[in-house]
Amino acid sequence: MLKQQTLKGSFTLNGKGLHTGVKLTVTFNPAPEHHGYKIQRIDLDDQPVIDAVAENVVDTTRGTVLAKNGVKVSTVEHALAALYAAGIDNCLIQVNGPEFPILDGSAKAYVECIKRVGIEEQAAPKDYYIIKSKIEFRDETTGSSIIVLPDDKFSVNTLISYDSKILTNQYATLENMEDFPTEIASARTFVFVREIEPLLNAGLIKGGDLDNAIVIYEKQMTQDNFDKLADVMGVPHMDAANLGYINHIPLVWPNEPARHKLLDIIGDLALTGKPIKGRIIATRPGHTINNKFARQLRKEIRQHEIQAPVYNCNEAPVMDVNRIRELLPHRYPFQLVDKVIAIGANHIVGVKNVTSNEPFFQGHFPQEPVMPGVLQIEAMAQVGGLLVLNSIDEPEKYSTYFLKIDNVKFRQKVVPGDTLIFRVELMAPIRRGISTMKGYIFVGEKIVCEAEFMAQIVKNK
Repeated sequence: MLKQQTLKGSFTLNGKGLHTGVKLTVTFNPAPEHHGYKIQRIDLDDQPVIDAVAENVVDTTRGTVLAKNGVKVSTVEHALAALYAAGIDNCLIQVNGPEFPILDGSAKAYVECIKRVGIEEQAAPKDYYIIKSKIEFRDETTGSSIIVLPDDKFSVNTLISYDSKILTNQYATLENMEDFPTEIASARTFVFVREIEPLLNAGLIKGGDLDNAIVIYEKQMTQDNFDKLADVMGVPHMDAANLGYINHIPLVWPNEPARHKLLDIIGDLALTGKPIKGRIIATRPGHTINNKFARQLRKEIRQHEIQAPVYNCNEAPVMDVNRIRELLPHRYPFQLVDKVIAIGANHIVGVKNVTSNEPFFQGHFPQEPVMPGVLQIEAMAQVGGLLVLNSIDEPEKYSTYFLKIDNVKFRQKVVPGDTLIFRVELMAPIRRGISTMKGYIFVGEKIVCEAEFMAQIVKNK
């Protein structure tokens, strides 16, 4: 089982803000398990902290702006993309102003610093959100859409389209996050010349220049107007007849704009708060639709906070019924586990097929057969017993016994035809033959039962 990760040490970057133009310092620090991404404004009284989650996004005009209790921080997406792609789950980010420095307009510097300080594995398991069915968000006005499909890893496909002779249709794909540093991180932000004056009038991009953005000049204007705009941008006068890309550094890739849009998607989806297993297909994305989609995913995550394990009946089990009988003393009619489909150091996934021939249905209840709750707990405990016994030598010489059951909840009745999926995990290391476990039972995607229990392992044979 993959574990959560944080930085091995802190790193600091300095630069000017894209929108404010002021000098800024941002520091990235290790953080404890289950911390997530948090941003602290150290320049303000009380040094307030903003949770980096989609619900705290208040503006997406030209970047992602987070706010809480009136305190804002903007241009966070490039840094978050670097953290998310690196598999970092927990980080405290401290900044001394209202935005992150724009640097060169990409995530390159963040990636280099993460590589330099290193990544540290933590004890808690990584809490993936696994996409099990298609989720889609469309903006009929703009023609933008984002779709996520089931996949065994996180990948992104991006398609962009503009009414421009210079930048028309482009696409970019990232199949493996390990390729982010070499294939995506260096992609710089871009802006059209026709957008610059309105953005400046809106009080934005005061720190924008040809060192931190690609400027696209695709619709010819008069030389006089072009010269005035060059003066505003602080760049030398150029020939207004020459359309194309205006930048000090040549394009890293022909499709660098599409790659940057892909970078932005990763940064904005980092605000879901969980690593995702799924394939993103984004058409004409932007910060606005990215955030709306991230909010929709957050709702999905809250509705399925505890996800059912993936069960493929075509795959061979880790333990079949014969191996289970070698470990457990239970026999008909009390062996309540049919197979184990996954097992790790701290967790196990088991399966029971509930049939109408179960002996307890004769009296519970003949006219409306319902599996007794106590037997659901017993089945869960048997799965937990398999987890514990599988970790010791000569398990056939040991038995496990209940000591305590807590926080039991029955959410839905279990009836003939249901396939029960058990997920049981250790709440703490086994000490002196005592184990504490948390278990869930699922039918489909729904939790039908959950409980915490303590068991004792006794050598009795």
